[in-house]
Amino acid sequence: MMANVMTTEGPKLARLLESAPGGPEWLQRLRDEGRSAFLRIGIPTSKHEEWKYTNLRDLAELEFTDAPQNAPASPWDGTESEAGATFENGRLVRWQGAKGVTIEPIAECIANDCPGVREHLGQYARPTEHPFVALNTAVFEHGVVVRIAKDAQVEKPIHLRFVNGAADRPYVTNPRVLVVAERGSEAFILESHYGEGVYFANPVFEVKVEENAHLEHVKVQQESGEAFHIATIEGHQEANSVYHTVSASFGAQLSRNDWNVYLNGQNVETRLYGAYVGMGEQVSDQHTRLDHAQPNCNSFEVYKGILGDRASGVFNGKIFVHQDAQKTDAKQTNQALLLSPTATIDTKPQLEIYADDVKCTHGATVGQLEEEALFYLRARGIPFDVARSLLTYAFASEVLDHITHEQVQDQVERALYEKLGGGFPA
Repeated sequence: MMANVMTTEGPKLARLLESAPGGPEWLQRLRDEGRSAFLRIGIPTSKHEEWKYTNLRDLAELEFTDAPQNAPASPWDGTESEAGATFENGRLVRWQGAKGVTIEPIAECIANDCPGVREHLGQYARPTEHPFVALNTAVFEHGVVVRIAKDAQVEKPIHLRFVNGAADRPYVTNPRVLVVAERGSEAFILESHYGEGVYFANPVFEVKVEENAHLEHVKVQQESGEAFHIATIEGHQEANSVYHTVSASFGAQLSRNDWNVYLNGQNVETRLYGAYVGMGEQVSDQHTRLDHAQPNCNSFEVYKGILGDRASGVFNGKIFVHQDAQKTDAKQTNQALLLSPTATIDTKPQLEIYADDVKCTHGATVGQLEEEALFYLRARGIPFDVARSLLTYAFASEVLDHITHEQVQDQVERALYEKLGGGFPA
């Protein structure tokens, strides 16, 4: 059990609990669960199975200060959107709704007991099951509730921006986001993270996709090479819904995404796509979990990693097919491209199947760029570095092609190519 796992106590992070905010009785119970869980678990070590390949010692040793007031400009300012919210150094500073979209500060929603907040908040991202969800639950103050109205068709992206600036000492942000896509709605959420300096970002998203709703969720992480980013996204789908996600992780000294989805109705479709890039000594950790709980559901998952220099990557993809989930069709693929002999990847696909009428497949491959393709490009006068960037870009762009919004796709592809050291191809 988790309580028996050897952990790092993390006293520096635990100090955050000393000034944890209050709230109504139901929220205080949730906060107490988070506080108790984090004090019990602490910061995981490699003895914790879920953190076996990701060393958090550097994070545990940081001394934290208050977040600075000013944040840098974000490269995502120009994205066409009507609704959205902006967080600067973990603080909610701007928010705006639109037709069919309501966006409200989470503190106001809690204080006013807005419809659905008590029903959903803390019900999917459980503080007892993840140490950093526990920390966030105990101390979060800033966040938003995004509600997409019943049958609303929202054409422009709902942009949630998280921008962090440099400070004299490291600081921690714990933003909390609750998204409810009501029955029959359709919307696109862009979640972007950017920053400078040393900090620890610990966002938690809870996403409810109700019956017949269709939600696309694109996350782009371009944070400072000195930052730590540990994020948890918990999705919960009802019958006949579609949750389409694309994750692009390019930044941070250490980044981790726990992207978990519970398929809780018949005829649900879930699509998880991810591209992660690590250079220098970056660590990029991608954990996913799909729980097929009902019959006649489909899930499709493709993650691609690019690792160079002394970077390391982790992919752990779990698919659970529960006993009642007959006629499940689940496909999972993870491919990693190593650009240097000192880059490493640990990949672990997992299937647990308790139903007998299912189609489930998974595959994992690790390789290098094909010499023949490099030779072909170089023979046409393309320098080696540019040729390598083009081939590597093509490998990852197959994932980014699944972003349906053309402007967002173009911006993410540009970020990818710049990460790979090239100018954006014509």
